[in-house]
Amino acid sequence: FILSNYAVVFKTLISYEQVLRHQICSLLMTSLRTNAELEGEAGEPSFRRLVLRSVAHIIRLYSSSLITECEVFLSMLVKVTFLDLPLWHRILVLEILRGFCVEARTLKTLFLNFDMNPKNTNVVEGMVKALARVVSSVQVQETSEESLAAVAGMFSSKAKGIEWSLDNDASNAAVLVASEAHAITLAIEGLLGVVFTVATLTDEAVDIGEVIAIFYPTILNPPRSGYDQPLKCTGKTALLCVSMVDSLWLIVLDALSLILTRSQGEAIVLEILKGYQAFTQACGVLRAVEPLNSFLASLCKFTINFPVEADKKSNSTLHSPGSKRSESTVDQKDSIVLTPKNVQALRTLFNIAHRLHNVLGPSWVLVLETLAALDRAIHSPHAATQEVATSVPKLTRDSSGLYSDFDILSSLNSQLFESSALMHISAVKSLLTALHQLSHQSITGMSSVFGATSSQKFGTISFSVERMMSILVNNLHRVQPIWDQVVGHFLELIDNPNQHVRNMALDALDRSISAVLGSDRFQEYLSSECGSWSQDIGATATETGLLECAVISPLGVLYSSNQSIDVRAMTLKILLHVLERYADKLHFSWPDILEMLRSVAGASEKDLVTLGFQSLRVIMNDGLSTLPAEFLPVCIDVTGAYSAQKTELNISLTAISLLWTAADFIARGLSQELSEEKEWEAGRDVQYIPRSVDGEESLDEARVASGRENDEASSKSTEGRDKLLFSVFLLLQKLGADERPEVRNSAVRTLFQTLGSHGQKLSKSMWEDCLWNYVFPILDQASHMAATSSKDEWRGKELGTRGGKAVHMLIHHSRNTAQKQWDETLVLVLNGVSRILRSFFPFLRSLSNFWSGWESLLIIVKESILNGSKEVALAAVSSLQTTIVSHSLKGNLPMPYLTSVLEVYEFVFQRSTSYGFNSPSKAKQEILHGLGELYVQAQSMFDSQMYTQLLAIIDLAIKQSMMGSENVETDIGNISPIQCTVLEIWPLLRPTEQFSSLWLILLREILHYLPRPDESLRNEEEEVKRTNASDGSQETRNETPIGIASTSLSKAELDSHSSKTKPMCISSNVFPEKVIPLLVDLSLHTPTVEKHIILPEILESLGRCMTSRRDNPDAGLWRTAVEGFNRIVLDDVSRLKMNSGPDASISRQARVRFWKEVADVYEVFLVGCCGRALPTDYLPAAAVKADESLEMTVLNILGDNILKSPIDASADILQRLVSTLDRCASRTCTLPIDTVELMPLHSSRFSLTCLEKLFSLASYDSEASNWSSITSDISKKSIMVLMARCEYILNRFLIDENDLGERPLPTARLEEMIYVLRQLARLVIHKETVRELPLHPHLRRGLGVDDDHNRRAHLLVLFPSFCELVASRESRVRELVQVLLRLIAEELALGKFQALTGLTPQ
Repeated sequence: FILSNYAVVFKTLISYEQVLRHQICSLLMTSLRTNAELEGEAGEPSFRRLVLRSVAHIIRLYSSSLITECEVFLSMLVKVTFLDLPLWHRILVLEILRGFCVEARTLKTLFLNFDMNPKNTNVVEGMVKALARVVSSVQVQETSEESLAAVAGMFSSKAKGIEWSLDNDASNAAVLVASEAHAITLAIEGLLGVVFTVATLTDEAVDIGEVIAIFYPTILNPPRSGYDQPLKCTGKTALLCVSMVDSLWLIVLDALSLILTRSQGEAIVLEILKGYQAFTQACGVLRAVEPLNSFLASLCKFTINFPVEADKKSNSTLHSPGSKRSESTVDQKDSIVLTPKNVQALRTLFNIAHRLHNVLGPSWVLVLETLAALDRAIHSPHAATQEVATSVPKLTRDSSGLYSDFDILSSLNSQLFESSALMHISAVKSLLTALHQLSHQSITGMSSVFGATSSQKFGTISFSVERMMSILVNNLHRVQPIWDQVVGHFLELIDNPNQHVRNMALDALDRSISAVLGSDRFQEYLSSECGSWSQDIGATATETGLLECAVISPLGVLYSSNQSIDVRAMTLKILLHVLERYADKLHFSWPDILEMLRSVAGASEKDLVTLGFQSLRVIMNDGLSTLPAEFLPVCIDVTGAYSAQKTELNISLTAISLLWTAADFIARGLSQELSEEKEWEAGRDVQYIPRSVDGEESLDEARVASGRENDEASSKSTEGRDKLLFSVFLLLQKLGADERPEVRNSAVRTLFQTLGSHGQKLSKSMWEDCLWNYVFPILDQASHMAATSSKDEWRGKELGTRGGKAVHMLIHHSRNTAQKQWDETLVLVLNGVSRILRSFFPFLRSLSNFWSGWESLLIIVKESILNGSKEVALAAVSSLQTTIVSHSLKGNLPMPYLTSVLEVYEFVFQRSTSYGFNSPSKAKQEILHGLGELYVQAQSMFDSQMYTQLLAIIDLAIKQSMMGSENVETDIGNISPIQCTVLEIWPLLRPTEQFSSLWLILLREILHYLPRPDESLRNEEEEVKRTNASDGSQETRNETPIGIASTSLSKAELDSHSSKTKPMCISSNVFPEKVIPLLVDLSLHTPTVEKHIILPEILESLGRCMTSRRDNPDAGLWRTAVEGFNRIVLDDVSRLKMNSGPDASISRQARVRFWKEVADVYEVFLVGCCGRALPTDYLPAAAVKADESLEMTVLNILGDNILKSPIDASADILQRLVSTLDRCASRTCTLPIDTVELMPLHSSRFSLTCLEKLFSLASYDSEASNWSSITSDISKKSIMVLMARCEYILNRFLIDENDLGERPLPTARLEEMIYVLRQLARLVIHKETVRELPLHPHLRRGLGVDDDHNRRAHLLVLFPSFCELVASRESRVRELVQVLLRLIAEELALGKFQALTGLTPQ
């Protein structure tokens, strides 16, 4: 009590100190001696306890002043633990030593005074060794297991706050075990006291700044630099801690590891693990590497319990940082059972790793080996905790509750690597290095093992890769320092021959790149680009650029350095994933990406090219808007490389479409710049304000300067876009010469589609470059290749053999030669040129030297039509036609271009005729169609010369169609396609009102294709002179209508055209048959003056066609001509009725010529071709009946429409027309009696019809109101002709009847006779007609011809013939004659006697 409570007195007063030193200490030393047997009170435990307590007070309070005495005391106490003394005695000493160890101040003082003083002994080390010796004694005790159980019980009671005590009725054996356990417990507590003392002193050193803190760094307070530097301990406390660790760590470690190995109690295990954690943390803070590694190695042994190796573990084995754990060799198939001690050890390891992550350095290998084993255990189906393993079968474990420990450990495992974000960068690198080393060890071991062990090695590698990924993901904010280290290991794994390892590494590389590019850092940089530029942002951009290049560059290195196809393919897949997700975030790595894709384009493996092209498609389709402008040329060039590659055709075709996408993107940008430029020009049109007085620039001057800068920038940007477009055009032009037809055709389409779609956005200079550098060269090349390529047929790819013969793939005949395929390309080029000219012709005409380009196009078109295939010729025609037609309607077509096209067409037909070129008939048809359409659209541009040239071209076409192979179809009853086309376009060529005289050229041109006489035609002037010589000159002048004389063709021009166009010999009537309806339609629509000039010629030609019936009664030509003739005549008669006479503008001469030709046609056709016995036996009955009906139609038109209408024909014409009817009516009566019976029935019917028309013309109907002077003249002429014809028939009947005697007359003659007699009885004539009858004057006076009641005077003319017929043998004739005689009597007023006298016979 005195020593402990009055320590100040003993330290201050020297006398007291002397007493303490010499008397008290001596007494205590004597009492502590154990070399003699103790007697009396000295041997009692209470006395020993009192002595030891006093010694403890002296050592605790006066060790600094009583150095020697305390050293002796401590040595004696330590020695007691070695002696064979009663157990209670040693327990008392251990309690004293335990007290010194658990008291940090006491232990610190002892260590400073003794162990750190070279003059003194290492008493603290001795104490720790003594305690460790007590602990190690458990190995040799027979009751060691019972003692260890008792020790565990003591720690458990202490943990619960219960003081341990021995039962009073315990046996001696139990007391012994308890005493031994108590001694071991005291020793363990003492060792743990030393551990915690070291930890406490280390914390003090940290608190006073002698050691830098390493715990709990945060984002707001990140680790300071220098953690990876060696610790320089200059402070007293720090040196003390380092000395204590160096001298005590091995002793403490051996003892604690022994107890931890042999103990199973939860409380003691927790306490020892706390000691492990505390000492390890202190070693980490003090940078005590060897103790740290040793404690970690020892701790790791208790984490995973592998039963196979459990008996082989050594308690004293210390692992170096680079050593491999024995657990790594355990077969994964063995059951892994985690005991509570294992779980607690793992938790302790996690705590240590979390707190010491910045200083573990190479020691991470030990931790990672354990964590890798834990990871395998967590994912192993054979792993379990001890409780589950002992109570439930392995296959029936419920994952909800029984895996709680695994879940916790797995979470701790993940959190450890997630917390790497809080580590210093050097610590992160150390952790990565350890993972690399762990993975490398497994890779090295995989080559020599197989089966489950190999799978275990792979699991370790997988663990390393996944943890590297976790570190990378959690350190994205500072990824650049660790990127090379992480990716370098992935690349190393990719070179491994094991396929699974390679795939795992490639997947990790993919995820790593995606993680970095998807991080917030890149997003922040993108956001900064949208704002203002600053120095900080510039530095960030530079740093980001370096990181971006570093992230992407491994892909290029991997592709170029690795020769494995699978690896290259996976590399390209990674690139594809990157571009699909983060293409819009990339800025600096595009050169590497594009260069890599370019190298892929040259690969011979189809799969690689396909994968590379998929990446390019992502760029071109989705990434062009975010792709930096400086990389666009490279991107376009790479696209061209894929277009030109020969590995996969579909890729080439799709790449060409991507070029179109690029061109569209560039053109849209160009258009936007142009619109912005216009807006700027409009916005800066402000009034200029001069400089201010002080010389400073005004605001408007600043705006003008800014405008100049903007103009310069816009000019540079536009120039760059122009170059980009030209690069696209150049690639397409080169691809247009590709040997693969599909590729070049696609390139040609794309080139012209681009120009057609965006041509309005191109400047004048750009268009000039496009035409002369791309358009015309590709046209020349395609034309040349189409003309010079081989015509040899190709054989398809060999598919196999059948019957010993090779079987080849079929190739369509339209593309089985090189020439045919180049023809297809040329067609596309011509169509493309046509599209450009159709869209931009007015603009292109303004370009310099465009006319020379136009001429070169015309040359190619001519050659294509003459020498090319059908498709090429059609495309050539279309290329010209669409251009000319589309712009002629808009008025944008100058005359030279129109003339040049006509010259080309004329040249084509001339060459085809003169030099034997066999141009496709379809092309000629298209030319003709085009001419018709051209004339319709550009009528106002055609003068007489061009119109004549147009007709000359058509004439050439018709001539060619009638020669050679094109005339074959005509010979078999059809017209050629060209002739069909001509018939289609002739109606379109109607001249305009300004050039109405051109109608004569058109119609005369058409007339040439109708049959003509062998002799030459008479001149028009000669015909006019013979028709009306007296007033011909005056009437000729009237043929030109007033108002159009200035635009009409002169006589010389008409004669010139007629002289150039020579009559053509038509070998077949098929074409003229088709021409006649067209000719008639055109003539009916011809202006009045021109129509009546040409109608005589038309009627003359129709008459010739009608007379062809004699030679070809079955042909359709004469029928068509008859129908046409009827239409013309009826149209003229209807116009006369409508206009009540001829048009005043029509000359008399023209009308005379018209009626003369009408009379000629009727005369020739009716008399010579109708009602006659023609060879029609081979014609069908329906055709014969139709022909007879047509004859009757002609007669009806003549008798009912013409001669009964108020026509303007002259008297001689009328006489000729009536005489024609009379001549036709004489068919039956003029024939000899012997031949009448041979005459066909239709001939007699025709003759009777003609007689009927004569009776009709001569008759008068009092109820009709259409009697006129013309009708009267016709009636007068008809009655005279009719009377003469009737008299001849009556007289001829009498002669034939007398000649035949008793024989009957032919039926036809008898019917004719009866018909005439009946008609004569019905006939009533006008009084004016009566005056024309040849009656005697006395009879005329007696009849009173001026009286309206005498209408049958014509019977008096035939009275003699009637008298002769009274004696006829035919009763019907006699009866009819009697009727006629009664009518005559009535006409002469010679009634019966009764009627005359009124007398009746008696």
